[in-house]
Amino acid sequence: MGDLWANSVFFLACCSGFCIGSPNRCDEVRKVFQLRQIGPNQLLPLSPRPGSDLQVCMSKNLTCCTKKMEEKYQVAARRDIQNLLQTSSSGLKFLISRNVAAFHDTFEVLIREAENHTNAVLQESYGDMAVQAVGPVRELFTDISLFLLGSERNVDDLVQRFFDALFPLVYNHLINPDLSDISPGYAECVRSSSRDVRPFGGVPSVLADQISRSGVSGKLLLQALHLGIEVINTTDHLQLSRECRRALLKMHYCPHCQGLTQSKPCMGYCLNVMRGCLASMAEIDNHWREFVRSLEGLSARMQGPQDLEQVLLGVHTLLHDAVGHAQKNGPRLSAQVHKLCGPPSRRPAQSVSIQRSSSRASIPLKALVRASGDSLAIRRRDFLNSLRLYRTFYGGLADQLCVSELASGDGLSCWNGTDIVKSYTLRVVGNGIKAQSANPEVKVKGADPVINQIIDKLKHVNQLLQGKSIPKLGSLDQIETGSGDTEGRYSGDCDDEDGCGGSGGGEVKRKVSRVSKLSPDVTGDHKHHHHHHYPPAGDSEVEGRSRSLGLAGAIWVLILPCFHMLLAL
Repeated sequence: MGDLWANSVFFLACCSGFCIGSPNRCDEVRKVFQLRQIGPNQLLPLSPRPGSDLQVCMSKNLTCCTKKMEEKYQVAARRDIQNLLQTSSSGLKFLISRNVAAFHDTFEVLIREAENHTNAVLQESYGDMAVQAVGPVRELFTDISLFLLGSERNVDDLVQRFFDALFPLVYNHLINPDLSDISPGYAECVRSSSRDVRPFGGVPSVLADQISRSGVSGKLLLQALHLGIEVINTTDHLQLSRECRRALLKMHYCPHCQGLTQSKPCMGYCLNVMRGCLASMAEIDNHWREFVRSLEGLSARMQGPQDLEQVLLGVHTLLHDAVGHAQKNGPRLSAQVHKLCGPPSRRPAQSVSIQRSSSRASIPLKALVRASGDSLAIRRRDFLNSLRLYRTFYGGLADQLCVSELASGDGLSCWNGTDIVKSYTLRVVGNGIKAQSANPEVKVKGADPVINQIIDKLKHVNQLLQGKSIPKLGSLDQIETGSGDTEGRYSGDCDDEDGCGGSGGGEVKRKVSRVSKLSPDVTGDHKHHHHHHYPPAGDSEVEGRSRSLGLAGAIWVLILPCFHMLLAL
């Protein structure tokens, strides 16, 4: 009888220990909970307990989790995936941001070089007249710079304003030269007559057309890159649906409740969860590919009359032609000006001498020096070569996250959402919204309206880049601001239980701020991993949910097998 009693106690102890689980497992859960700063340690139970109050991490076994822990785990799972999204896109975002800043800098350097070169050539050809032309030349290139960098400027007006200011100088120094300059009042009359007498023939129109064509291409390039940054910012802060958040909790942290802190999800299971969560993002794929192709097409067209660098560095040639046309038609122009303004009115010679001596010192005679590495064409080529590596970024993002970060390796035991298994047996769905109708892990209700909005902007800018839609010269702001609601309301449902009330993720800013200048020349090449294709395993949906048990019921379930073992003895 004593042996029977001892055996009974032994089996009861073994049974209880097996069913309840090792206390060390909950100790490990506590360590990980604290290490990852998921929440305060007071939330953890002192020992395994029934999980009747859990909503996602339910199990027939005792658990190391409480309801408060489950809520904290859900917030952590969402934070983890958003951190992963931002890390994955950081190379692409930095590539575009750095090149936006580089293009801005290159434009500014090019403007200053073109201005200096124009002044130097004018000085060499026309001497004293070039001294007085410094101001109008500076104003012309300043206006061009403002136009390129986003200010609303009418190119025809800014070019005509320059030639209006140039005409009195040409009239005084080349057409009707004398020992002293014309008075300011007479110079103003000559300036006003410019549009009537057309002293420079068709050159102003040619220059305005070249600046418009090449400038709009350069401006469109910058605006498109700003939109690229907006796309990345939008997807970096994607609002996850309630179904997705629960699926992420189940995949990432529910195994912790069973003491399985080192487990990783099965590859097929991970793909289903991530393809479901990022289904809307995958819809960007085709439009992003077209965006990259369209940028390449725009760059290829930025040659000849649309090559901004060539146009700006060739301004002096058109000015030379313009002045030559005026000199050739000097007698006719003198007669017309005399008819409109009367005989020339001269200023005193002394003031002329003072004016010339003060102006001559300010002439920038800096010779044109072009560093081949700074040319716009080379910068565009290098940028597009790097950007091309990211053309499939959005189509393969879910797979890349599973392969490189989240899922278990081939042949290893893995978590399937319920238990540790050798392999995942449910059907693995494809990418995109339509494919999710058969997803056994995440129910996808439809496309995210915020993602739809960014897709609409991509469609619009792609048409502009391809030349199918001609923007109004001087204004491409519609690319940045888009249309419709700009607050990016979230399409999924959200409740307090999911911890989304205070997450700060309810509003997504749509306005693209100017990118500050970035310094290091680093390109983050994004490597796309090949992944295995999992064959379908039937359309059946597995949703095994255990009924909640009270504490007394749980204890009875634990002890009952032990009595059967005692009877067998």
